[in-house]
This record gives sequence, structure tokens and C-alpha cells, in this order.
Amino acid sequence: MASTADKFYRGRITQRENFAPDLWKVKIDPGGEFNFAAGQYATLGVDSTVKLIERAYSIVSSPYERELEIFIELVEHGELTPLLHKLQVGDELSVRKIAKGRFTLDLKSGHRNHLLLSTVTGVAPYVSYIRTLYADWKENKFPGELRLYVIQGASRSWEFGYRDELERIASEVPWLTYIPTVSRPWEDISWRGETGRVEDVIRKYAHVWKLDPADSTGYLCGHPQMIELGRGILLRGGFAKESLREEVYWIPPK
Repeated sequence: MASTADKFYRGRITQRENFAPDLWKVKIDPGGEFNFAAGQYATLGVDSTVKLIERAYSIVSSPYERELEIFIELVEHGELTPLLHKLQVGDELSVRKIAKGRFTLDLKSGHRNHLLLSTVTGVAPYVSYIRTLYADWKENKFPGELRLYVIQGASRSWEFGYRDELERIASEVPWLTYIPTVSRPWEDISWRGETGRVEDVIRKYAHVWKLDPADSTGYLCGHPQMIELGRGILLRGGFAKESLREEVYWIPPK
């Protein structure tokens, strides 16, 4: 039997930033070497009074970064997020030593266009892709003729978390376009950008960007309803089933 020390690191929170009472990001020193590919997830855990409670979280940081960055939304009656929400800089948590997940950037198909759809924290793996590609681009190691188109939905604009970073990179490089869209603009009266849910604007932007389904991969990450509706829209728009990738953040109750 493998010991606990063989499977887990003791990670430590080094930074925390709150975006809303139920939305925050942390940086974690994983406590040892942690290898992963952009788009994979880390399994984090906190000891409750009864047992170690663990969940998978998409990694925001690039594999080129030493610390793990995680974007978290509080699930009010969840087992783990209320415990994570209490953790502050200096607090420890468990980090499984092995990253997992296959929600990585499709470089095998040869597709030029990559349509990245997300809700709130579902943008996490896309930020990891983009940071990695941006580092490669600056080193003249960018892989081919890729174009990334990100649509991120949230109820209100302060829930985007990485909007400033994504808009800055998009302004510097020819291969990234970022569209944030707000579904409750009446609660965010200063918002001047796109409005509606992600699934409301997919067709509009696929047309604006002239995305050819034969040369495009679609990615859906975050809220299960967005994924279900978005999948249907892309399939009806001509995307092949094998050209769609999904990362569902929770399974809704029946």
C-alpha cells in the first residue's frame, strides 16, 4: 500500500484575491514538483472533522509557472468549497501529486480555429492555454496558425476574474479574441459590453469570425446547462462530434 506521503503534497496558499463574496482565486505552493499540461486539473483536499474531502479544480496557471493558480466559486451547500473559502494566505491543504484530465488544446487535428466557451470559473483551463501559448509566442515557439476565440459568460462583470489579463494579451497578439458577456446587465448598470448568456451569442460570433466547422474545434467548460445547449448549437452549426471537447464542472441533480 502506498503511504499518504506518496500520493499527496502539503500545499500552502501564497496569495488570495476575492472578486465577490462567493468567487476568488488563490495561488498555491504545491509543496513539491508538480507537472501538468495546460487544461489539466489538480485534486485539492481539506481535512474536515471526519475525513479528507477532495475535489478536482482546473488549473489556471501555465505549466511554465511554479505555483498553482485556482479560480473557485463557492458552492453554498458543497462539501469542499466552504472549507476552501475559509483558507487564507499561509494555510495548508492537500494536493495530489499527479495532475489529470484530457481537456487539453487540440493540436493533433490541424484545426486552425479554436472556439472556447465558458461560464465564470470555466475559463480556468483556457487561461492556462493562453498563458502557455503567450509564453511560447514571445519565444518564437508558437505552434502554427492557431486562432483562439474565447466567449466567457457571467451574471455580472466582476465575476470574470481574468478579463483584464485576457484583454491585454488579446490586444498584443494576432491569435486571441476575447468576448465577455453579461447575462444580468440590470444588476451591472455600468456594463457596456456584450449581453446574454453564452449560448445566446454563439451563432452571432461564429458568423462574425467566419468559423469554418471543418477547420474548428469547439470547447465547452463550466455550467452543465451551457455545455448542453452550446453542444447542440455547435452540432447544428456543422461541428463534428469528434471536434467538440467538454469539461463539466458538476452534474446537476435529476
